[in-house]
Formats: sequence, C-alpha cells, structure tokens
Amino acid sequence: MAVAYSSLNYKDGMVLGGLGRLVRTYPHIPGIDLAGTVEDSSAAEFKPGDAVVLTGWRVGEIHWGGYATRARVEAGWLVPLPDGLSLKQAMAIGTAGLTAMLAVMALEDHGLAAGGDNEVLVTGAGGGVGSIAVALLANLGFPVAASTGRAETADYLKGLGARSIVGRAELEAPPKGPLGSERWAGAIDNVGGAILANLLATLRYSGCCASVGLAAGSGLETTVLPFLLRGISLIGINSSTCPAPTRRIAWDRLARELPLDKLDGMTASITLDKVAEMGGKILRGEVRGRTVVDLQG
Repeated sequence: MAVAYSSLNYKDGMVLGGLGRLVRTYPHIPGIDLAGTVEDSSAAEFKPGDAVVLTGWRVGEIHWGGYATRARVEAGWLVPLPDGLSLKQAMAIGTAGLTAMLAVMALEDHGLAAGGDNEVLVTGAGGGVGSIAVALLANLGFPVAASTGRAETADYLKGLGARSIVGRAELEAPPKGPLGSERWAGAIDNVGGAILANLLATLRYSGCCASVGLAAGSGLETTVLPFLLRGISLIGINSSTCPAPTRRIAWDRLARELPLDKLDGMTASITLDKVAEMGGKILRGEVRGRTVVDLQG
C-alpha cells in the first residue's frame, strides 16, 4: 500500500529518542499507525485503490511503521477508511483516537450513561488520547473534568468541551485515608502511578476507570478497599491487539461521534524532516493534541 499520512505519538518519541525497548530490530522505520491506499492485494476484502487505516499490531515497533512511503501488511490489520473521514483526519485520530474510543466504550459497557451529574475525569488531558477523550465524551453528553499539569492548556481543554479543569497537583495529593470522598462517576487515566491510585479512591460507588497510559510508571500502590467497599472497576485498554470487529466498531463510531471541527483544532501537521524535533518536544510534554506526519510532500 501507498502511505499518505502517519502520526507522531509518545511511543514514536520514545523510539526516536532510543528510550525503552520498543524496537529490537534494526534497521527500523518507526510510526505506530498509517493511512493510505491499497496498491496490490491478495485478500478478497481489499482491492487496489481502497482507502485504509492501520493502527496497532506493533507496527512501528516490531514491523516497519508509518514513516515509510510504502507498507506491506497483513490484510487482517487493516480497517477500511470510515465514511466521512479523510486520510489525514484518520491519522489525526490515529492510535490515540482509537484508544480514547475504546476507553469510552469500556465505561459505557460498565453502565456509565451520559447526562446528569455523571462527571468523568480525564487525566493527562492535554495529550493526544486525553484531548480526543475530552472532545468525544463532551460530544456524547458527559460532563467532563480535564486534568492537566499545564495551566496554559485550560482554555484549550474548555474549547474541547471540558466543564471543569483539575490541576495535576490536586490529583497527586493522596486522600487522607484509603478511601476519599466519592467524586467521579468514571475516569479515563492516561498517566498511571500515584494519580491512578488516588483517583481510584475517589470514584463513586460502582464507578469505572479505563487505564490507558503509563507515563508516571507501571507501579500501582493501592488497596482492595475501593474494589470491595465501592465496587469499582479498573479496566486496562490496549488498542494494539483489540479484536478486529471491535476495532471496526470503534472506528465507525469515531467517524460519527467525534466532532471533526474540534479534531482539526487539536491537530498540527508536519513533514517527515520535522519528526525528530517534534518527537523530543512530545517527550518533554511540550506538545498538546495530535501531530500528523504528511508523507506526500
């Protein structure tokens, strides 16, 4: 297939910076998602000219990724470009948007309904997953509290639909006991670590948290009390290997339910020669929203 666009995510920044062990084969081309058109296919479900999207399956980690102008991939990895989306918009959504949609679906599956006072907390809201989660939840009718460590992003998050802004320092302060006051009906956590542990202790009875990211580490120091006494649920979200039928449902919902005007407002487009510079900025927390890499220039 011919690759038209990819995106720049936190994992891409780690690969470009030589951090972690995401890539173990060299030479290697990063880029954990891609969008383009089929040039040749032995699979009956795809024909030349079809517009497709690929996220997950460890593309950009084990297999060559989206920063190549040509990609040879398994047909089962592909999702047809949903109606109403351009290839560029698909990569503005990308892995981050798919992850956000899967997190929202997990909250819904556990009974969380939009409206009323069912406030949902989104941590790490200034990042790619967080930004899309805020816009998506708000558009679906959920009251959203967005947490950020950067005060200057408050207006940006309110523009995406956040009803209130919660400073990161507030979430870093642990409750006085193993359980704090019931506060959130649900949460999408992009941070992990102490923030995740603290918000679990402040979920309401039968509340649910979808855990997405590990920016603050993979350790989780908590007790069983939130789970036993409040019946909360903690769900891990992994968009890399989610089943193909679920993946297609999520992409179709994103095309219908994510406000594309807000998507455009949270997206920056760069050329391939700017990827390394922008990757460093992402690792330093200097980039908000989504970054699309245009490979057609």
